[in-house]
Amino acid sequence: MKFTKMHGAGNDYLYIDVRDHDDWSTDWPRLSQIMSDRHFGVGADGIILIEDSGIADLKMRMFNTDGSEGEMCGNGIRCFAKYAIDRGIASPASHGLEVETLAGVRTVVPIYDGDRIVSARVAMGEPLLDPDDIPVSLDQQSGYPKGPVTGYPLAVDGMDLSLAFVSMGNPHAVTFLEQPVGEFPLHTIGPKVEHHSMFPNRVNFETVNVTGPGKLTARVWERGSGETLACGTGACAIAVAARLLGLADGKVDITLPGGTLTVDWDGEGEVYLEGPAEEVFSGEWLG
Repeated sequence: MKFTKMHGAGNDYLYIDVRDHDDWSTDWPRLSQIMSDRHFGVGADGIILIEDSGIADLKMRMFNTDGSEGEMCGNGIRCFAKYAIDRGIASPASHGLEVETLAGVRTVVPIYDGDRIVSARVAMGEPLLDPDDIPVSLDQQSGYPKGPVTGYPLAVDGMDLSLAFVSMGNPHAVTFLEQPVGEFPLHTIGPKVEHHSMFPNRVNFETVNVTGPGKLTARVWERGSGETLACGTGACAIAVAARLLGLADGKVDITLPGGTLTVDWDGEGEVYLEGPAEEVFSGEWLG
């Protein structure tokens, strides 16, 4: 089985073209667990499959390191587009490459340096802010409306968090901190937030510092993968939450451990994500 390792700001995935192998009876969740292992496998944040689509140019499926299937991946879809265009699998129209995901069809516009794709801009869809849509189960006595929830208190291990909830096709809980995000005990608190009973589908958890006008610094605990060097949907959720809280306006640069992603949201309509897309190497899995 041939694969290609790619990353967007350090958020790395193994890409497998399965378009001509509809008869494969592969256990993709289990394969993602095995191949993603950084000691006994190739090492990645998961695997991404390239499939045919009846409603878009191509279809993307992604599986996390724990085998769970994710609805959408902002860093993964940029690399997906680069993979497909570089290999002539698909040619983008003037408006970009349309990719089917579990969160809907997303449009990716490649950005070139000469004749090489180095990054991409993705129309990530509109954020969902109603708790039922995220989904998050709030205390019925809390009096929170059906619209945006941006200051929900949650105590975890004696730590008081103030959470904003956003779905970018997958669920996110965002907290803005005074302490540097590098000092936050993400590996302790992250899994407890991810698996908290208020999130029926689990949740991605973002910790954020405001570092200047239009500048944010963040760390992300990804549902199903743990801490990753970057998260595209997480960056979008952060930008939406920051605007709703009056901490940012319009375009923001979000610095994550693996690099910087740029998100643009005018307060309504689609969120736009821009960031790098890099190919690392290709190989053949013999397991």
